[in-house]
Amino acid sequence: MKLLAITSCPNGIAHTYMAAENLQKAAAKLGIEMKVETQGSIGVENEFSERDIEEADGIIIAADKAVVKDRFAGKRMLVAGVQDGIRRPEALIQEFQEGKVTVYKPEERSIDEIKREKKKKENPIYRHLMNGVSYMIPFIVIGGLLIAIALTLGGETTPGGIVIPEDSFWKKIELLGGASFTFMVPILAGFIAVSIADRPGLAPGVIGGYIAANGSFYDSEAGAGFIGGIIAGFLAGYVALMIKRVKVPKALLPIMPIIIIPIFASLIVGLIFVYVIGAPIAALFIGLTEWLAGMQGSSSILLALILGAMISFDMGGPVNKVAFLFGSAMIAEGNYEIMGPIAVAICVPPIGMGLATMLKKRKYQPAEQEAGKAAMTMGVFGITEGAIPFAAQDPLRVIPSIMAGSMTGAVIAMIGNVGDRVAHGGPIVALLGAVNNVLMFFIAIICGVIVTALLVNLLKRDVQADDEADVKIGENVNEDQYDQNKVQKLTNIMNEEMMILQLDGDARDDVIDELIEKLDQSGALESKSKFREAIIARENESTTGIGENIAIPHGKSSAVRKPAVAFGIKQQGVNWGSMDGTDAKLIFMIAVPEQHAGDAHLKILQMLSRKLMDESFREQLLAAKTKQEAYDLLNTVQ
Repeated sequence: MKLLAITSCPNGIAHTYMAAENLQKAAAKLGIEMKVETQGSIGVENEFSERDIEEADGIIIAADKAVVKDRFAGKRMLVAGVQDGIRRPEALIQEFQEGKVTVYKPEERSIDEIKREKKKKENPIYRHLMNGVSYMIPFIVIGGLLIAIALTLGGETTPGGIVIPEDSFWKKIELLGGASFTFMVPILAGFIAVSIADRPGLAPGVIGGYIAANGSFYDSEAGAGFIGGIIAGFLAGYVALMIKRVKVPKALLPIMPIIIIPIFASLIVGLIFVYVIGAPIAALFIGLTEWLAGMQGSSSILLALILGAMISFDMGGPVNKVAFLFGSAMIAEGNYEIMGPIAVAICVPPIGMGLATMLKKRKYQPAEQEAGKAAMTMGVFGITEGAIPFAAQDPLRVIPSIMAGSMTGAVIAMIGNVGDRVAHGGPIVALLGAVNNVLMFFIAIICGVIVTALLVNLLKRDVQADDEADVKIGENVNEDQYDQNKVQKLTNIMNEEMMILQLDGDARDDVIDELIEKLDQSGALESKSKFREAIIARENESTTGIGENIAIPHGKSSAVRKPAVAFGIKQQGVNWGSMDGTDAKLIFMIAVPEQHAGDAHLKILQMLSRKLMDESFREQLLAAKTKQEAYDLLNTVQ
């Protein structure tokens, strides 16, 4: 079976690639061929070819933003959220294996099929909103950074604050940043409408968003802000969708999406906003902004506590996005001291968890320790999602700890009057000059990180205690040998003494015994007989002869002290029951400790199978005359 998958999240950063990685791992584990196309912030990567789609048995779309599906007409398709791709990838794939997924027919779906699809989709309102947010964020970032750079490099201190002279080059940069901000609300509204009604909703949404942002249309000194933009986007999308569903003569069908729907939807949305809802929303938004601007003392601290908790609660999820969107809107209104605490709260969870893994390694598996390093890097760049792997594995201890840290950092930032002119967080925004009161900004981050790290390590228990008893079985074994993340190349776990260039055995079991003997001589095994049982049991499940004159017998057993691979050549070939009928000439035996079998087992198999599909490599390996020659070839397997 061959499946294709598309992953995409609103921001196109961490979730997109985490879902892709987990889907690929799950597919490999289940023996499914899979190609994943990511639609992230830098565009489409690993894009499907027409041949990929033609050969595919099904499509998985794990996304929280609109994905064009027309190219998959006639294929079985499963639509889910990006979180499903991260947390339950095997379950998605198994739906195809169990025949539960229906064929996607964009023009022939019945009403019942449409209703069933709608029920399966999670939270459509949130999905439409996040589609708009994902397109809006670059405009906020560009505007904020340009203005921050202009103020930093070209601003002059005056009694009224930092001012850029009108005749300065930096004034032009500031104006460019301001121009970017003017697109924020129209883009938000436009792409909310696109998510609902596809392309016919774009123009009505952008026009509605522009009206929402400009109070002059409804005699208001200020516009309706991002709240008005959201309402305009949903209104435009659903109006366009209603018009789209009206039955019209065939002669009008070609001009419906480019003339009729955009014109009528724009008129309806514009008139409703101008005469009915524009002024009330603007008044509400003005009142909210004034209330926030006037918050002091305990009220502002309460606000910081709420924002810090929301940002860290679901690390990039809907609660996080509500707080983030709120802070972004305040930037557009000139209130930077709301985004300041948010910018601190954003980076505390990943950096805090990274520090925690460094302080108490015994509380984390080797894979978690590596994830901690990656999380710290992500935190520096303001990617809260770096803490998700830890929260998914131990939510009851991790989530309260990161919330406490983010709330601590947010309160300190609020008290210290930290402001952020860019809709983003983490130390990177300070390095780019977008933060004022930089010292307090970093103090807030450090305090929040320390609270998270200390609290989570206080709550978590040691995870390696159970492993120590197994380590004692071999004098030369240390914890590093159990770290599957260190297996970057095949030769990390094998040497020339673990090779046999001329196997003696003429039968499968005889060859197995020869290779087990090599593994035992290398010190990798505690018990030859027990490991042999694991190898034979695996062969009895199904042959490990993968074809092309290759066999990869493998076993996971408590009798294995450390990951290792033995290699042998049988020029005449051995009958291994391969599906293509070829005898095995290149035989690799993989031994993995039972308690660390998961990732290490798959990683070694993936390295080998990928390289061994190269016919020229197989021929060179068969022709090797010395162990050194064979070792040099195997040194390229990674």
